[in-house]
Amino acid sequence: MSKHNKKLNQNIEVSNQSKYRNFNNKFWKYLIFAIAVSLSIFHLYSAGFGSLLAIKFRAVHIGVIMILIFLLIPHRNKKVDSNLFSKYPSIFDVLLALLSGVTIGYIFYFYDDVILRGGIANQTEIILGTIFLLLILEAARRSVGWALPLLAVIFFLYGLYGEWIPGPLNHANFSYRRMIEQMYISTEGIFGIALGVSAQYIFLFILFGAFMSKTGMGQLITDMSLAVSGKKAGGPAKVAVIASSTMGTINGAAVANVVTTGSFTIPLMKKIGFKPVFAGSVEAVASAGGQIVPPVMGAAAFILAELTGISYATVMIAAIVPAFLYYFSTWIMIDREAKRLNLRGLNKEELPSLKETFIKRGHMIIPLVIVVSLIVYGLTPIYAAFFGIVSIWIVSFLRKETKLTFKEFMLTLEEGSKGALSVAAACAVVGIIIGVVSLTGLGVSFTSIMLDLTHGQLPLLLLLTMLSCIILGMGLPTSAAYIMAGTVAAPVLIATGVEVLAAHLFVFYFATLSTLTPPVALASYAAAGIANASPSKVGWAGFRLAIAGFIIPFAFVYNPSLILIEGGIDNILISLFTAMFGIFLIAASVIGHYVVNLSMLNRTILFICGILLISSILWANLVGILVGLFILFVLNKQKSSIQTNSLI
Repeated sequence: MSKHNKKLNQNIEVSNQSKYRNFNNKFWKYLIFAIAVSLSIFHLYSAGFGSLLAIKFRAVHIGVIMILIFLLIPHRNKKVDSNLFSKYPSIFDVLLALLSGVTIGYIFYFYDDVILRGGIANQTEIILGTIFLLLILEAARRSVGWALPLLAVIFFLYGLYGEWIPGPLNHANFSYRRMIEQMYISTEGIFGIALGVSAQYIFLFILFGAFMSKTGMGQLITDMSLAVSGKKAGGPAKVAVIASSTMGTINGAAVANVVTTGSFTIPLMKKIGFKPVFAGSVEAVASAGGQIVPPVMGAAAFILAELTGISYATVMIAAIVPAFLYYFSTWIMIDREAKRLNLRGLNKEELPSLKETFIKRGHMIIPLVIVVSLIVYGLTPIYAAFFGIVSIWIVSFLRKETKLTFKEFMLTLEEGSKGALSVAAACAVVGIIIGVVSLTGLGVSFTSIMLDLTHGQLPLLLLLTMLSCIILGMGLPTSAAYIMAGTVAAPVLIATGVEVLAAHLFVFYFATLSTLTPPVALASYAAAGIANASPSKVGWAGFRLAIAGFIIPFAFVYNPSLILIEGGIDNILISLFTAMFGIFLIAASVIGHYVVNLSMLNRTILFICGILLISSILWANLVGILVGLFILFVLNKQKSSIQTNSLI
């Protein structure tokens, strides 16, 4: 195994385990191992051989997740390994874990009685529901921070005291008993669609990603990326684009992706001459974008399919062109920056052999192909993930380098459960928000407010929706950010005539890009730490580098052929060509270099031409093409003139 591959594996392990207690006591270590492995086996069995009743299945999922969170994550998450207390769960933590088991156990064993009572809660359920509500808020606080639990508390209070709010947000108050019934003993609150997607889909694909990483998929992706693009201008930055986009679609966490691949790619970018700020921003943009790349799309896209009732295969196909355009833009910007700075790639001796890489680990692509094929064929993502995980284990035996021993298999089951903790807790808390929205009719009120505010003008409505999604998504996992925005904001767009899939993809994209948007640009801040650069500078540089990503969603709303749901093949190809040319012009404008450094006037003209080309208006496309080609022609003439003068 090469030096950089060992480092990549170490980084994956560190990123997954750094916030957890480091148990040195065998009892606690084996207990956590047994609980985590049992949870993974439970989900695998349910996926392959049938599941429990929905609310019971979700209850087991979140109950075990909460127990693991309270035992693994200290209530103050600073310097986890710095003292003895952090290595042992406190009595308080054990009590919280036991209470989690009790509150969930009640739902599991007595839900049939709840149904017979018509969903009317008794006094015991009000008490247990209150305890459970507090427990899930604390579990989310430990795993994802304060922002989401605080937002959930605000929504809960809104449900209780909405009549005190003037204007269209006013509603008749709901009693505390009714709120607890909604949250604890129904599938309209915490045990609703968000937690259902976490239990059914997201957990399995996180486990799938853990198996792919353990068998060397990360090494395969990195080596292939280096072999393909390492020698090109700005090679390591282009490696980051390929590696991070591929890894990101599997692991579904921008920050984790930055840590795992960035600690290898960022030093290489700095080594060939990129400034630390630019190197960090490249990794942040490449890592965040992985969640919009099919086939897995960070697993959050399963929520999109569930909310819309559209098949996941359709969602996956619709995301192909926008994802390509996003990374095409990033690639062009890197290339222009490298040419502007006259940077070269890595030397041949520093690069792995593509042939040897395929011989050693190329077979590990097979499970990913199986997953995609099964989804396209029509099987549910649940079965696709199940057979994908089984195929990883089988295929791993084809080479000694990838073979999974029984011990490694069990450790991967444990790692998969730990990797799902924060997402599951976030989805459960988002269930509180969705429950209040459903109960109070807030979604309808929000739609009415937005339509009145914008007078139904789609451009302004899209802009406000974008801002709402970015603000809602700041500091949150993509899944949680999308669920909130998709529940509240997407219906507003649909009400104005935007196609359902386009509306939800619009919201999904900006929920994803919120991790790049200052002032809370978590992916950029993680990259800044590795690059040893200013977090704010990396944040704004990442925003600038991802500018095309903020334009593309507007493009496919106005031109649905970009998400392959309208028009024939000729219309789709024309739209793709004009969008690519437009993004090329925007990239050159943002970087300030084509074949020569660009004046501010030329940059402005090229940027406007790019916007015209991305639009769906024929005359705008024609103007963009003609003016854009003319400017590029003039710039090429300038370069020829400069070269001639230098020869003279």
